[in-house]
Amino acid sequence: MVFLRHMVTLYTLSVFSGASAATHYNCNGPLISTLPHSSFQSSSQSTISYAAYNAKLNRRDGAGGWSPMVTDQEPWLQVDLREQMEVTAVATQGRYDSWDWVSSYLLLYSDTGRAWKQYRQEDSVGRFVGNVNSEAVVQNKLSHPVRTRFLRFVPLDWNPSGWMGLRVEVYGCSYKSYVADFDGRSSLLYRFNQKSMSTVKDVISLRFKSHQAEGVLLHGEGQRGDYITLELHRGRLDLYLNLDDSRLRFTSGRVAVTVGSLLDDQHWHSVHIERFNKQVNLTVDSHTQHFQTKGEGHSLEVDYELSFGGIPLPGKPGTFLRKNFHGCMENLYYNGINIIDLAKRRKPQIHSVGNVTFSCSQPQLVACTFLSSSSSFLSLSSAASATGGFSVRFQFRTWNPDGLLLSVQLNPEPQRLELLISNSRLHLTLHSTGRQKSEVSAGHKVNDGLWHSVSLNTRNLQITLAVDGEPSSTIELWEQLESRGSFYFGGCPTMDCQYLTPAFQGCMRLIFINSQPMNLNHVQQGLLGNSNELQFDTCNIRDRCLPNLCEHGGRCSQTWSSFSCDCSGTGYSGATCHNSIYESSCEAYKLIGSSSGFYSIDPDGSGPLGPTQVYCNMTEEKVWTVLTHNSTAPVTVKGSSLRKPHIMKFNYSTSAEQLRAIVSGSEQCQQEVIYNCKKSHLFNTKGSGKCFKTSRRTGWKRMTAMSAMTGREDGSPLSWWLDREGERRSYWGGFLSGVQQCSCSLEGNCIDMNYFCNCDSDTDAWANDTGILSYKDHLPVSQIVIGDTNRTGSQAVYHIGPLRCYGDKSIWNAASFYQESSYLYFPTLQAELASDISFYFKTSTPSGVFLENLGLKNFIRVELSYPSVVTFSFDVGNGPVVLSVKSHLPLNDRQWHYVRAERNVKEASLQVDQLPLRFLEAPADGHPRLRLSSQLFVGGTASLQRGFLGCIRTLTINGVSFDLEERAKMTPGVSSGCPGYCSGSSSLCHNRGRCIEKSNGYVCDCSQSAYGGTTCNQEVSVSFDMESSVTYTFQEPFSVMQNRSSQASSVSTESSSRAREDVAFSFVTSQRPTMLLTVSTFNQQYIAVILAKNGSLQIWYHLQTDRSPDVFSPALGNLADGRLHRIRIHRVGKNLYVQIDQDIHTKYTLSSDAELILIRSLTLGKVTRMENFNEEVMQAASKGFIGCLSSVQFNHVAPLKAALTNRGSSLVTIRGPLVQSNCGALAESTSHILQDQTVTANKDKEQHGNGTQKDLAVIAGVVTAVVFIAVCALAVISRLLYQQRRAQRSSSIKEENRHSMYTDYRTELHLHNSARDNMKEYYI
Repeated sequence: MVFLRHMVTLYTLSVFSGASAATHYNCNGPLISTLPHSSFQSSSQSTISYAAYNAKLNRRDGAGGWSPMVTDQEPWLQVDLREQMEVTAVATQGRYDSWDWVSSYLLLYSDTGRAWKQYRQEDSVGRFVGNVNSEAVVQNKLSHPVRTRFLRFVPLDWNPSGWMGLRVEVYGCSYKSYVADFDGRSSLLYRFNQKSMSTVKDVISLRFKSHQAEGVLLHGEGQRGDYITLELHRGRLDLYLNLDDSRLRFTSGRVAVTVGSLLDDQHWHSVHIERFNKQVNLTVDSHTQHFQTKGEGHSLEVDYELSFGGIPLPGKPGTFLRKNFHGCMENLYYNGINIIDLAKRRKPQIHSVGNVTFSCSQPQLVACTFLSSSSSFLSLSSAASATGGFSVRFQFRTWNPDGLLLSVQLNPEPQRLELLISNSRLHLTLHSTGRQKSEVSAGHKVNDGLWHSVSLNTRNLQITLAVDGEPSSTIELWEQLESRGSFYFGGCPTMDCQYLTPAFQGCMRLIFINSQPMNLNHVQQGLLGNSNELQFDTCNIRDRCLPNLCEHGGRCSQTWSSFSCDCSGTGYSGATCHNSIYESSCEAYKLIGSSSGFYSIDPDGSGPLGPTQVYCNMTEEKVWTVLTHNSTAPVTVKGSSLRKPHIMKFNYSTSAEQLRAIVSGSEQCQQEVIYNCKKSHLFNTKGSGKCFKTSRRTGWKRMTAMSAMTGREDGSPLSWWLDREGERRSYWGGFLSGVQQCSCSLEGNCIDMNYFCNCDSDTDAWANDTGILSYKDHLPVSQIVIGDTNRTGSQAVYHIGPLRCYGDKSIWNAASFYQESSYLYFPTLQAELASDISFYFKTSTPSGVFLENLGLKNFIRVELSYPSVVTFSFDVGNGPVVLSVKSHLPLNDRQWHYVRAERNVKEASLQVDQLPLRFLEAPADGHPRLRLSSQLFVGGTASLQRGFLGCIRTLTINGVSFDLEERAKMTPGVSSGCPGYCSGSSSLCHNRGRCIEKSNGYVCDCSQSAYGGTTCNQEVSVSFDMESSVTYTFQEPFSVMQNRSSQASSVSTESSSRAREDVAFSFVTSQRPTMLLTVSTFNQQYIAVILAKNGSLQIWYHLQTDRSPDVFSPALGNLADGRLHRIRIHRVGKNLYVQIDQDIHTKYTLSSDAELILIRSLTLGKVTRMENFNEEVMQAASKGFIGCLSSVQFNHVAPLKAALTNRGSSLVTIRGPLVQSNCGALAESTSHILQDQTVTANKDKEQHGNGTQKDLAVIAGVVTAVVFIAVCALAVISRLLYQQRRAQRSSSIKEENRHSMYTDYRTELHLHNSARDNMKEYYI
């Protein structure tokens, strides 16, 4: 019966919700046409003919509309709808038969006509599009309806050839309103008919408004530990909800779900709570949080009553546990029950505590907004205090950490008093004669967006400052001070103050001077004081971190006009933490010159999956990605049966989603499985001399006792494993997933051919079944079940190896476009708030569109606009934005070129090859969302014009790799793959080397690589002594990324680029301290990498000359050990990533994100020019470097290679002896020397051994020496043979096989499409 009653309740709720929705279905009727003249007001009117009441849509009364006076600095038109209405749309029109119209405007709304709030669309854009002539009607539908009585239209732009002219209409409907007013000491109690109410579903909705940031709106609890509390806290709404867990009841373990911000703004906010079992949706205005409740139960059990407006203490009327709500509630419904209506009709279910009234009479606290950080101010004067001195009180709210709040000149002259926000605290400064001043501080984090109260008093030879009721801070005086002239709030005119402090941006209200309230309406009307860049009657603050537009867990912080993202610890970088700092695969690490080791990879790049750590085994043939699990050692199993099987779950070092992404993105994956057995069936297969497929059974619970002892007679498996989706699998090798066999059966070498597995022969001797699982869709193994080791003498030992994958399917996924009208199409790009697009292309044509996606008004496009120019353009509603990168060399040179374009709510950027990054900042208050609707076109456009001719490969958008090859197979004019030597999946050029196509082969361009040789894999090493140094001087004053894009749109502003450095090198040394590398600038900045006195690595960053340098010690051990060490340093802004040898990257945070300005030089070894180095750095610099350096790379400069290949160049300065060497060989010889020293140091200890031990040592030494010599001889012979074979192979590419390779190339072209037999191959 209880369950049935709940179902009836849910049905009633759904019917109620449907009825409620139906009443708003036709809420679009005109609301202004019948209003009287008194409903219209304006800031001014040109004449009576241009009065506000003439501003009705399509009317020609008077002058045909409203127009303000030409001298009106803040014009507005206001409409009183006479009662609360639900407004769904507004429309505007110019003044009839004139050149007067408004082209854009703001819309404000208010309940009382005093405190106003700016309406913003769902993407936080407040500007409405107006008219382009005087007669056409432009209607703007509101993205979310607003319930209000007063509307105010504020013109922003108008016809430059005319003046402002406006006729308006408002669309909507009336609605029923039930209102209750709570005074902070009252509440409503809804009492149940029974002792407790238990529900599996709840729907609670209400609207509220308040000027208080704290207060309980709803509370209920039960004896078993259930509770629900909805509470205003710091201007946000917290929901506490727990089902059946008494441990969390009123303890520190209570966790709130928080939604909304700035909810204490005296305007209505809607709340909607939906719960079904443990799933909850909490919506405040247009922001929704989905979450799951705490506790073990699925129903909410509340005892006796629900309270609204506070939590009364039982038995103590008027006493509350928490601060009560102070404000108004409207249309409060609990599971379809109208609580306020019941209270108003004095129904017995409702008990009223304190004074609850049924009309909203909350005081309207009028505020003003300081708009500009440079020119806003409010000047006020007041009568002198009768008691001497002066006092000032006011409230403010802001996001800015700095700003001037108050300034006043004092008598006796020339003293002045300043109150300002500095570093998020209040600082009061009394400036006396000369440079003398007295200071006190108060408050903490006063830029948190909340209202803060300030009280300043100068009586009794003291200046006291109090903030938010905290204890006062005091400045003692020698004489009484009096104010002189006006009080300046928020700033002051330029002629009156020359302070460096920025003006205040934020809101102020309740200003009192000498206990007299200041009427801001009089200021607005020009009757009191003076002001500049102020907006009256509204606090126009907004929370730019709601919703949080920082991705991947980035932390959002804000000022009045912008927000920023802190990406530290997320594994991502960029303005919105969009870009992964890690490569997407081991294959990608190999291409940038990395060797085997542990790496963090991000398999979906900028997608939702985070980075994970893997081992990259980079062999000559393949690059293996290795993922281990929690059971690496062999496991022995005894006593298991199908009734009580042995079960082992395998937990990998990454999530299931990351595993799926790694496997699907790899060319091939495999996992070794080993089963050693003695009298233990594996799959219980039988063969009868020929193969057959057995059925898979899952009903092992119905087995008989006999079958449990001897194995099942029906051939069902006694052991099995689960794949990554948890599905049961019973094969033990290969890629044929449906065959219940072991590898020996597939290979035809089982010890008993009557069985498909060696272990199924059930012998007393040990047998083995080893297989390689290679069916990708099933990998990796997630669990194994062993069910046949409970017989006498039965035993099994199994081992599941790590998951191993190789290849990256996306890197060489390519398509060739050979018709201008051809293209590939994909689903609409999902990139409203952020998108990154990267790919490679090669072509011989001068222009063509790489990709395009259109919307109704928005678009995004990347194209080759000229032979040497790549253009990225888009429009999100703020006007077209165009970024272009121009290369000094043609890009249609039939070689691969890299393009990466990114757009987010903060900025847009474009990168081409290694050219400097170009980017534009987005407007702070512009449209943020890119709304697309058409298909994504790749290699062409929807208009079939300006199509691309050539090859595109490795297309990745927002971390998703596009399968161009598969789509090309079904598209005319496009073929899979791309002809040419440099288009294969094998990496012909290593370590950032670039593959260059030739008509008869290929060559590797190693100019951007620190390595040399024909394939850019030959180490470039140099031996240094104490006096040696190599200095690379940049051709001109050089900023790492100083190139910036020209402004392409009036709505986008340009900014400086992000600081970035990439440093990599290897070294061998036994010296300490020693200098490895320094980079210095003309601005006294420097980077230094040294080994300290103890041999530990130290990295010095001195980016701001007025601060101490940042010093990091990533390796505390001694690196001056004569062994080869590889160092990689990567910086983006404040984030510094360091890798030593094969260790994973370690992250550090710099104190500044400043970029290196005007780089002078890079020096390896001894530094002779030491200007502002720290003492420890100077000591290392003077010692120089003794040892070997190799493969040195700084950004795109290889200074060591430049020194060897460009001797005599003006860019390279060499001091002291410099000998080309081999660091790897030197490290080996040094290692042998260290070993010999160890042997010598232990010689005395060995002499104390007995004679037998000496003889054994001699014999062992002789044997070891013989073996060592033999191994060395074999190694030398193998090396010589390998080099000879490699030289022959290398020369054959250019000589012996030249004709055959060219023939293969032409054949490949032919195979791509027979229709091109007679076409010229003009783009490869």
